[in-house]
Amino acid sequence: MSGEAPKAGRLFWVSAAVGWGVIAWGVVGIFSNSVDTRPANLARFVVGGALLHDLVVAPLAILVGVAVARTVPGRARAPVQAALAITAVVSLFAYPLVRGYGLAANNPTSLPYNYGRNLAIIVGLVWAVTAIVVIVKVKREA
Repeated sequence: MSGEAPKAGRLFWVSAAVGWGVIAWGVVGIFSNSVDTRPANLARFVVGGALLHDLVVAPLAILVGVAVARTVPGRARAPVQAALAITAVVSLFAYPLVRGYGLAANNPTSLPYNYGRNLAIIVGLVWAVTAIVVIVKVKREA
């Protein structure tokens, strides 16, 4: 090993050019359809999402990961980590529904279900299955 970084080949430069072309096409589309895309709102959403992720979500995930690593026994750690990940993804997906975003007062079928209750049921099932998996693992090792 010479310690030098590998040089970018032809495939890299072609894919980089295609990627920048797609980005440019998207940016042009944002501004040429500004009535629909609302560039200022889109910029706030993108920047706000990045800040929310970097300042809240990522540190929280690290703290939860450290807490799980320190408190959950080895044989139960993987199922608990999986349950936490599934809970986070399902909750994030269901958040707009639970909050009622998209609810139309003049259309009772726009959000017809009790999404908060359904989210609680799904999360409860995830953790019930996790508990069963952990119990089975502990009994098998005993």
